[in-house]
Amino acid sequence: QVQLVESGGGLVQAGGSLRLSCAASARTFSDAAVGWFRQAPGKEREFVAGVSWSGRATLYADSVKGRFTISRDNAKNTVYLQMNSLKPEDTAVYYCAARNGIVVKPPVSYSYWGQGTQVTVSS
Repeated sequence: QVQLVESGGGLVQAGGSLRLSCAASARTFSDAAVGWFRQAPGKEREFVAGVSWSGRATLYADSVKGRFTISRDNAKNTVYLQMNSLKPEDTAVYYCAARNGIVVKPPVSYSYWGQGTQVTVSS
């Protein structure tokens, strides 16, 4: 069982930056692919970025390419999402999730989820 806890959300002006963290409880986290997802009110949960267990492979949604960077530190059981050049449309609850295997986009493919952290970008 892997427990995930997100942190780092908050209120920021458009053009600003935030760094989200996803801390895991289990050492087996280092064997898992991790994804960041977001869900805005009235919208479906969508894939934002993902990283392989080694950190060598990453995957991004087109809407965040060039602005967001995902990374991980397996020694700290933590995955990060650096978000730069934030836009009002990035406003959502952000979730991290873990799965065994490769990084994929569909949320249904992930077994373990955090409780989410709110990101609000003002215009």
